[in-house]
Amino acid sequence: MAKKNLSDYLAQSKQRIEASRKWRKEDGYDGTWRRMVDMYKGRHFDDYKTEDRMLVNISFSTINVISPSISVNYPKISVNAVNPDNAAQAVIAEAVVNYWWKHRDIRSHFRRAVKDMLTVGHGWMKVGYRFVEEEDTQGGDTEVSDAVEGGESTPTSIILEDSPFAERVSPNDVFVDPDATSMHDIRWIAQRIRRPINDVKQDKRYNKTAREQVKVMAVSRYADDPSRKKIHDKNAGYAEIWEFYDVASNMMSIFSEQGENFLVKPIKMPYSFGQPFVMLRNYDIPDHFYPMGDLESIEPLQKELNETRSQMMNHRKKFARKYLYKENAFDQLGRTALESDQDNVMVPVISDESLGAVVSAFPAVINPPEFYNQTNLIVGDIDRISGVTEFQRGGVSEIRRTATETSLMQDAANARTSDKLATVEQAIAEIGRRMVQLAQQYMIGEQVARVMGKDGEPVWVNFDRDYLQGDFDFEVAAGSTQPANESFRRQMALQMVDALAPFAGAGIVDMGKLAAYVLQMGFGVKNPDEFINAAPQQQGMPAGPAGAAGAPPASPEVEAMLAAQQQQPTLPPQ
Repeated sequence: MAKKNLSDYLAQSKQRIEASRKWRKEDGYDGTWRRMVDMYKGRHFDDYKTEDRMLVNISFSTINVISPSISVNYPKISVNAVNPDNAAQAVIAEAVVNYWWKHRDIRSHFRRAVKDMLTVGHGWMKVGYRFVEEEDTQGGDTEVSDAVEGGESTPTSIILEDSPFAERVSPNDVFVDPDATSMHDIRWIAQRIRRPINDVKQDKRYNKTAREQVKVMAVSRYADDPSRKKIHDKNAGYAEIWEFYDVASNMMSIFSEQGENFLVKPIKMPYSFGQPFVMLRNYDIPDHFYPMGDLESIEPLQKELNETRSQMMNHRKKFARKYLYKENAFDQLGRTALESDQDNVMVPVISDESLGAVVSAFPAVINPPEFYNQTNLIVGDIDRISGVTEFQRGGVSEIRRTATETSLMQDAANARTSDKLATVEQAIAEIGRRMVQLAQQYMIGEQVARVMGKDGEPVWVNFDRDYLQGDFDFEVAAGSTQPANESFRRQMALQMVDALAPFAGAGIVDMGKLAAYVLQMGFGVKNPDEFINAAPQQQGMPAGPAGAAGAPPASPEVEAMLAAQQQQPTLPPQ
């Protein structure tokens, strides 16, 4: 690309970002997101320290009830080969991607993105490849490369990291094409990255001339909006770096807002799947790119709840217990004791008059009970809109319900989260797919992954890029990210025993295997064969596996993986 064309392309990219920034501001997205975050944090008033206001942060409760119900556990990602010839590779890819999810700190990033989705309506995950190597000198600096070109290079010899990554990106820092209505029709997407100014100027991946043009743009790394405050120390503060992904032309570039040159000139997108962002969407709005979060719909009710509780608090203060007394009936000690809020305080009276004539209660004006019942009405409205029940919030209903009624209410609540759960599982599957594709594309060395083998014992598996080749389908086991319901699992396992017991006498059911299943699934026993005695084979009953009766067979995935590793020639060459 010619120099003039580069200059025009840089100006066009900056204009696109500015158009997106203006769109978000004028349509109220930035302001709404900021209010929703403040609601979650408990900043519901402009002057939230005012003593005559009561804050009941049910918004915080709502988000923290829904979030663990859809993304608390590690997911179980299933990988299936599109071509039967890649079945062994699919087994290894499944083990590896689940290992990465557990040991690359992906879950913590993903849970934060889920919080973003619930709070402001959407969340972002960025999937890429990180290659970290160390110079072959004593005390050499460590350099990080994210598979981009441009800038100066440094000879290296020691590989410290060679693996894909997946990390959360703040919704405030991702800008998209204003004309887009979904991720399928975006023409471009960009990420704002704030880095210390010194780090940017010393980053040899960037063009030297462009580095010198970078200026301080913010005093904070995580501020919602860049601060334009003047910083006298030119080496202090943060610079804003833009990663720009031109989806329409399949190009990416890196530049600063003030620079007249690219930090990284436009190149072909380094990743085979294109732009690196995966979006989690909450409540979609037709013909709108940005969805709506859970807090936006309950915002008016949250304000009404705070106002009602503030009125109740001020009413209690205004009409607190007061007493009328004759001033000459008490000395200073008696008046102090009378005004005390301590229990069992003795109040000396110096008057000879009857106590009824000395002290009398001042009649308080009490509002009707409906005034205080208003809170329950508001909370009920919030629960109906958000789909969170009183049971999920940890409350106990004043109405006694049967177990069946409670179960039906819980089922209805779970149905409200089914769309969110589907979004979460779809995003996890997409992240897993991209991570495997990146390993297929960039991995250069051999690595190891720890998986669970027979009897729950860990097995270390060696693999390289060849072991991951092939086309795969990625799915997430339904409900694997939800919290484990131990009582429900135990109940279902015992019900299976009751259902299959009539068939045991006919020799249709292997009771040893059934017992192993109940111990494993219902009670979490890893080695059920230790509790099951070997019994003579009943006539007509199918034979179990060799060894202890009822012992669970080894994981077929692990067996296939180990077999594939022992028979490397069966794998396709690189």
